[in-house]
Amino acid sequence: MSLVELSSSTNDDAYWHSLSVEDTMERLHTHHSSGLTSAEAAERLRTIGYNELREAPRPTFWDRLWDQFKDFLIMILIVASVISVLLGDYVEAGAIMAIVILNAILGVVQESRAEEALAALKKMTAPEAEVIRDGKQMTVPTRELVPGDLVLLETGNYIPADVRLVEAVNLRIDEASLTGESVPVQKRADTVLDRELPLGDRKNSGYMGTLVTYGRGRAVVISTGMNTQFGLIAQMVQSFENEPTPLQRKLEQLGKTLGIAALAVCALVFLIGVIRYLINPIPGVTLIEEILDMFIVAISLAIAAVPEGLPAVVTICLALGMQRMVKRHALLRQLSAVEALGSSTVICSDKTGTLTQNAMTVVETWAEERTYTVSGDGYSPEGDFYLNGETITPSDHKGLSLLLKTLALCNDSYLETSGTEKGQRVYRMLGDPTEGAMVVAAAKAGYWRFDVENDLPRVAEIPFDSERKRMTTIHEHRSTTNGTMLPSGDKYIGFVKGAPDVVLSLCTHWACNGQILPLSDEVRKMILDANAEMSSKALRVLGGAVRNLRELPPEDQITSPNIERDLVFVGLAGMIDPPRPEVKPAIAVARKAGIKTVMITGDYPNTAAAVAKQIDLLHPGGKVMTGREIDEYDDDSFNKIVKNVDVYARVSPQHKVRIVQALQANRHIVSMTGDGVNDAPALKRADIGVAMGITGTDVSKEAAAMVLTDDNYASIVSAIEEGRIIYSNIRKFVFYLLSANVGEILIIFFAILMGWDLPLTAIQLLVLNLITDGAPALALGLEKGDPDMMDQKPRDPDEPLINKFMQYRIMIQGVVFTFAVLAVFQIGLKGDPDNLHHAQTMAFATLSISELLRAYSARSERYFIHKVGIFSNKFMQYAVLTSFLILMAIIYIPFLDPIFNTTFLTLKDWLIMLPFIFLPAFVSELTKLNLRK
Repeated sequence: MSLVELSSSTNDDAYWHSLSVEDTMERLHTHHSSGLTSAEAAERLRTIGYNELREAPRPTFWDRLWDQFKDFLIMILIVASVISVLLGDYVEAGAIMAIVILNAILGVVQESRAEEALAALKKMTAPEAEVIRDGKQMTVPTRELVPGDLVLLETGNYIPADVRLVEAVNLRIDEASLTGESVPVQKRADTVLDRELPLGDRKNSGYMGTLVTYGRGRAVVISTGMNTQFGLIAQMVQSFENEPTPLQRKLEQLGKTLGIAALAVCALVFLIGVIRYLINPIPGVTLIEEILDMFIVAISLAIAAVPEGLPAVVTICLALGMQRMVKRHALLRQLSAVEALGSSTVICSDKTGTLTQNAMTVVETWAEERTYTVSGDGYSPEGDFYLNGETITPSDHKGLSLLLKTLALCNDSYLETSGTEKGQRVYRMLGDPTEGAMVVAAAKAGYWRFDVENDLPRVAEIPFDSERKRMTTIHEHRSTTNGTMLPSGDKYIGFVKGAPDVVLSLCTHWACNGQILPLSDEVRKMILDANAEMSSKALRVLGGAVRNLRELPPEDQITSPNIERDLVFVGLAGMIDPPRPEVKPAIAVARKAGIKTVMITGDYPNTAAAVAKQIDLLHPGGKVMTGREIDEYDDDSFNKIVKNVDVYARVSPQHKVRIVQALQANRHIVSMTGDGVNDAPALKRADIGVAMGITGTDVSKEAAAMVLTDDNYASIVSAIEEGRIIYSNIRKFVFYLLSANVGEILIIFFAILMGWDLPLTAIQLLVLNLITDGAPALALGLEKGDPDMMDQKPRDPDEPLINKFMQYRIMIQGVVFTFAVLAVFQIGLKGDPDNLHHAQTMAFATLSISELLRAYSARSERYFIHKVGIFSNKFMQYAVLTSFLILMAIIYIPFLDPIFNTTFLTLKDWLIMLPFIFLPAFVSELTKLNLRK
């Protein structure tokens, strides 16, 4: 095989595990004991390249800044600012550009963190590796490994590249970050596997970035760099472009609609004004003067019609929403992700570490014909033992006590404290998770491993072996009390743990009711039935046994045949990675909100289904599907099936992406949660990726749009609620801004159509936007949300930001504003043209204050203002009061009158205006009746 062929062949991940060790060595042109020569390794490195992950070019600061100006509405605002400069209105131009620049700065600051997925992948790989080259062991930088290199693996090592095992001695590898499997995988080198097996079942292979937790081995490198499984994930992450969120798409659509509609209406106003002059010329005014006046009015109306504050208010609202989410343990990496999460219709959740605690836990034991249940979470030694639902003391039950001591002593893991948190001691497990679960179970009964070993110190052991499927330790009695139900004259005792059927086959007696009794066929069947019952609950079950030894045999006789025979069966321990206690109610809340939760895991189907049933995720009729079954369907067929599947098991990163895409094809907004490297592509592809902050890998955090700082599934639901509130608030201030702007357009349009003088001047139109749009709209963005937010079904992802009912309400508000302002204008005019400034001031004040009052009504789309609480939003009080004071200054400070074309208003004027000022808010409340129905 040439080097070119070697390079391409190492990219085929379905290839090497189906070959024998000899065939693998032959195809890689290497030797199982001497490895490559240094010259061969150097040549392969030159041809194939370094064992490292290549990054795609990242966007520069200027690229990200330019992206902030691509929005259609932003472009319209920039054009409006330029026109304002040409018309000499530098204040308005400056105000608009300040808003545009503020929006861009906020966007860049919030989203400037570059994607670090590949850098995080690099952190997970070992910097150096032990290899055999030229027949000698040496240390080389990991990046210089090449296919064909023979590497040595020890406990605690990260696998430096994708490898085919050549030798494995009790080798276990933690592959949770890649496959999602909750316990380390027992590896074997001498097996040849089916070509189509998924990653999690390839017992003769190891993968870059996974961790050796037990044993040792040798392996030959089969893939390096971008050809590894990590490299494949990196390529998948790079291949996905950031899709616009539903809010981004809707705001873009809204901006285009508003811009085109505003320009069309203003052009119509301009044409009507000019045509009216041509039909009925105004004495003393030339056509050119009239055209210029109408042009200025039309441009001012266009600027007033486009809600220039909208982009900035949206950005500020999202930024403040990000801060609130941090308090709810959700850290957002992108502004747009705040609202996207609230749009979710499906949560695709990883099992291990997300729905479960990522800590194997003994939950059930069997001893002396009795089944005991065990409470407690994770690696905390806090918990109780129950028999028939009643709390018991383990030391009062000799069989259970002996089983727990067996679990503690026949063990290489141990528990230690790692500090305190919120006044509670925090524990850390060192060693294999399965053994750790047994140490914790014993500690819950008061049998701490090191304390028990003081009385029964270990003097010899027979390590665990995948062929024997068991482990044995031998201990010396040092206390006067035996506590083992064995003859008191025995000086040594052997403890055995392993696969229940294997351990049971080595037993001749069993411990029952404080006695050692012969093991009959009926008792064997009873024990096997208990084992089957535990296994049916997807528990990982281990059996325990003991044997008394009067003397310690010579070292060469401490072998499995000599020691592991004539055993006394003690009991069974069933363990599982249990669900987080807060997950079940959180899933119920999500379901009530119309959000489906789907489990996606690399674990086995029966384990996944058992956990799903415990948390009420798997419904009657809900389907459990494996990765291999997914491969049997084409995209169209799978798109139809995906809606009926609750649990996916034994899936690869490619399967996860395909699941997300199938759900999206069914018009779902998908939130994908995960914590492993294997989740990164799906996190990137989903509408919103949610990574775990504590147990999550750096890869998943950098690929996701949101990180949960407490790894709490309930925080996902809280974040969804916050996202819904934010979207609702955006709708509120969009409704508030547009209904006021439509009213302004209609006021000018009808005045021109009726041949009246303009009720509002150009400067008044511009001032209206400044004093009534910005602060109140921002205050609406700070609303706490309706109390039934999570009782509502997810909105239709295709529904526009301004739906039909909102369009209806906007038009009603526009008409009411038009009626109120034109009525006040005509009352103030009194048929006398000399009263024009006075009438315009009354119209200006009526429109301004009525818009401020209507901001209170806009605080909820469905609830009446008294239900929401008039003064419950303090920011609204500040906003309305500030805007009102500015309005009073414009009207009552004499030197401002000529600038803003205003005059002094009397108490009588205010009494006339008062009913019209309250009319828009009153009608707005009435329209809620229709929506509530």
